[in-house]
Amino acid sequence: MNNIKKWFLFGVVLVSQICLSQNSDELMLYRQDFKDISGNNTVSVTSYEKNGAHFVYAGGVGNVDVYNMDKEGILTPISNHELYMKKGPARGMVADNINGTDFLFIANKHGNVIETFKILDNGSLKRVALIEDTDKTHLGTAITLQVVHMKKASYLFVGGLEETPGLSSFKIQNDGKLTHVQSMKDDEKIHTDGIIGMFIHRVKGKTYLYTSGFQDNGVSSFRVYENGKFKNVNNISDNTTDRYLTGAYPVTGVTLGDSKYVIVGHRHHKYYKRGGFIKRTNFVYHGDAVSVFKVNKKGALIPHFILKDDETTKLQGQTRIEIVSTDNNEAVLAVGTRDDASIQLLKLNKEGILSPINYLETGFSIYYGLRSHKIGNDNFLIAGSFRFDLGKVATYKIAPKINREGKILRHMVNLKYKKEATKEQIKEAVNTFVNLKNEINEIANIEWGINDSTEGVSKGFTHCFTLTFNNEHAREIYLFHKAHLDLVSKIGPLIDDVFVMDYWVKK
Repeated sequence: MNNIKKWFLFGVVLVSQICLSQNSDELMLYRQDFKDISGNNTVSVTSYEKNGAHFVYAGGVGNVDVYNMDKEGILTPISNHELYMKKGPARGMVADNINGTDFLFIANKHGNVIETFKILDNGSLKRVALIEDTDKTHLGTAITLQVVHMKKASYLFVGGLEETPGLSSFKIQNDGKLTHVQSMKDDEKIHTDGIIGMFIHRVKGKTYLYTSGFQDNGVSSFRVYENGKFKNVNNISDNTTDRYLTGAYPVTGVTLGDSKYVIVGHRHHKYYKRGGFIKRTNFVYHGDAVSVFKVNKKGALIPHFILKDDETTKLQGQTRIEIVSTDNNEAVLAVGTRDDASIQLLKLNKEGILSPINYLETGFSIYYGLRSHKIGNDNFLIAGSFRFDLGKVATYKIAPKINREGKILRHMVNLKYKKEATKEQIKEAVNTFVNLKNEINEIANIEWGINDSTEGVSKGFTHCFTLTFNNEHAREIYLFHKAHLDLVSKIGPLIDDVFVMDYWVKK
């Protein structure tokens, strides 16, 4: 590991395994690891288990990075693979097994293609098929994919955005190639203009697909038939009273007891600054919320419950909702946010009522890169940073919350400078480090000193910096803050070694 990476890795704390069978109301996220990506940001993240090994796929602009993930959530880079025309970003990635072969399907957003990769035994990828957009399909600016398994065949559903909105179905052949079945062009009735989320429920032996419409502000349900064709069932639009579907974004679902639910989030149009991107500019902002819909016997969506964002939650700019765990009585959900730069844990009970659990401020915005993954009895979340100055993918373990009441966090950074570093360079480095207190509000205090030990066991470390944080959120924000990244970039080349320890102490 080079010195710059060593320098940046301070702050990583590994949490020992804790069983998740305890009270879900006390769950919390604990970061396990983070790794560099080869692209300039992480747009999508998915994962897959193959032959007992666990793989993570981080899709960025122009390529996809592959990692192995162990039972502690530690990531080991395996390979990276170039997308068609070096375009992208990779969106809507989904891995699945089709008649005995493992594939990763990728929506290449600006390449206007769907790419099929075979997943090899070591997790790396081999492209085996590619289908380009035509006048009859809606693959232009493709962003979301959903595999639907029927009795005799499997189908890939594709949602597009902007230039060619609509919904398309393709039969997946055994070699990974896609054969077009049906496309439905977006209109004023259905919500398929910007399908950024899809989910499947089966009701009385029938298959239903649910989509979000980012640009047309609503959700739609479709019946899917055995031959891969589909028809619209019902549509629900945003309003200014009890609907929160302006910029409808992530979609997921769960079955609890005899009830089936679809959960929909939104990144409200008010959060977009680009002129001309939002088609309907007469929207009204009436807050942020997560919407719960109940599925009736005909597969249609019925508005059921709203969890509104308030000062205790982090729900502004929801971009991904993942099911962490579920049993017959409740489900634990994770909501990734781009504007709150957080992961919010929620609980959905059997009656379809959502309630907040805890959240962690990640220190970076999450776009489409959040994935739930289970190894053994442990539940993890994998998150990718959408920031162009932070090419990272991180892992978190979901575990019972540790009582930090009345405690603060000490973060000790011990540095050994290279022999060729001049006094002037070291002085400037010290000043830059200390000045972080003025750049990052979450740092409660910084103190530093030069080693004065005479025991002869300092191993060449000369400078010690001790930072104080009031909670886990502050440490995460500091670690991924631009000022900290600039510090690493600036003085990292001067550092010969770094040794870091974090500990909690009473105030």
